[in-house]
Amino acid sequence: MDLSRISGHKVIVVACAAGLLASCMHKKYETPIAKNTQQPDKVLFDQATKDIEKGRYETARISLQTLMNTYESSEYLAKAKLAVADSWYREGGANGMAQAEAEYKDFQLFYPNMEESAEAQNRICEIHYKEMDKSDRDITQTRRAEEECRQLLIQYPNSKFAPQATQRLREVQESLAEHEYVVGNYYWKHEMNPAAANRLNGLADQYPLYSKAGEALYEAGDAYSKMGPRYRKQAGEMYDRVVQEYPLSARAKDAKKRLQEMELPVPQPDPAALNREKFEAANYHKPGIMSRSMEWVKGAPDVSHAAKEGAPTMHDMARTIPVSVPASTNADAGSTSGAGSGTTEVSARQVSSSDTTLDRAQDVRSSGAATHAGSTNASAGTSAAAATQPLPTNRDKELKKYREQQLKKQEKLAKKNKKKQPENQTQQNGQPAQATPASSANPGASAAAASGPNTVPPQQ
Repeated sequence: MDLSRISGHKVIVVACAAGLLASCMHKKYETPIAKNTQQPDKVLFDQATKDIEKGRYETARISLQTLMNTYESSEYLAKAKLAVADSWYREGGANGMAQAEAEYKDFQLFYPNMEESAEAQNRICEIHYKEMDKSDRDITQTRRAEEECRQLLIQYPNSKFAPQATQRLREVQESLAEHEYVVGNYYWKHEMNPAAANRLNGLADQYPLYSKAGEALYEAGDAYSKMGPRYRKQAGEMYDRVVQEYPLSARAKDAKKRLQEMELPVPQPDPAALNREKFEAANYHKPGIMSRSMEWVKGAPDVSHAAKEGAPTMHDMARTIPVSVPASTNADAGSTSGAGSGTTEVSARQVSSSDTTLDRAQDVRSSGAATHAGSTNASAGTSAAAATQPLPTNRDKELKKYREQQLKKQEKLAKKNKKKQPENQTQQNGQPAQATPASSANPGASAAAASGPNTVPPQQ
């Protein structure tokens, strides 16, 4: 007889009896959110989580959709909706990111007061941040990233994602400012001074944390100085800002020199701006050799020079009218708006007098320029000599070159007519022939040479 088998059976019987007795005395309470629960909604959620971790995103979304459609009062409903968005985010690709953004926004709409709403907004900001192109290319995704990161700081200023979103917004605005600087610098190099001054000045006003804001202000001041004496005040203001707000920039010494040449006072650097630039210089991390060598391959912008402290701009960029645009005169109000303000409204009124009709009224084009110039210089305090100078345009360089070419053609034609003069005298039986002036021989060239600086050359 096998004694070991008998003893084994006894142990099993004793264990079953002890378990039955314990179950009769204390019944275990299972909460709906217990880790070891076997409720169907929890089972579906756990299975979907495992599928997401294994990369089976479509299978995970089917399980999550089944959970949300079947168990409308489940405590995992919000987590399931967020997990659907996370599955699209992990899947990636253009379609995956678009679906993820839509799901995150849908989650915020249904659960605006949950802590996960800030996480959803942070993911949306991250989606557009990763899709940014270089600064000299399309900036659609960059502007979307700025908008979404800014929205995170407005809606959830106290969330744990706010510091990360603030730094990310500084980097996004560094790329946007670089895009504006590339355009403004192109205008400046090609002597399109009104466009360059307006673009670079607006850049520094909108993005004061930009790493090249000092250079932008200096180039704007140089563009103003090339536009004539009437813009001397604006040029001095640009150089003054470079010295005060960006004392450690590469153009600070040049700005001081230009102020001295203009016989304007040189200001002292702002202590707060000086400390900020020292902090940025101390915390700048230069990209490695491998990163710099692969820069031409990467599609993302270089944001290594982005600021590490300071509040980013929280409003959209407002485009301004260049100061070279004449002020608009409102005849009805009897007043003239400021220089460069332009007009943004269109109004109509019924003509009550026959003297104000178009065929009898004075042509405003004949006296408007002088009126605008006089009012602008009166407000700016410039001299009368500057008021007589023509307004600068973005084609001054082209017009100058065109007038020089016309002058050379005129001189060449005059020499040619001078050589033909002896032949004409011999053909008229000894009677001297009157020399034909160059202006009458080619009236078109003379008229082009005598045209004003704002004359547009004819199309070739």
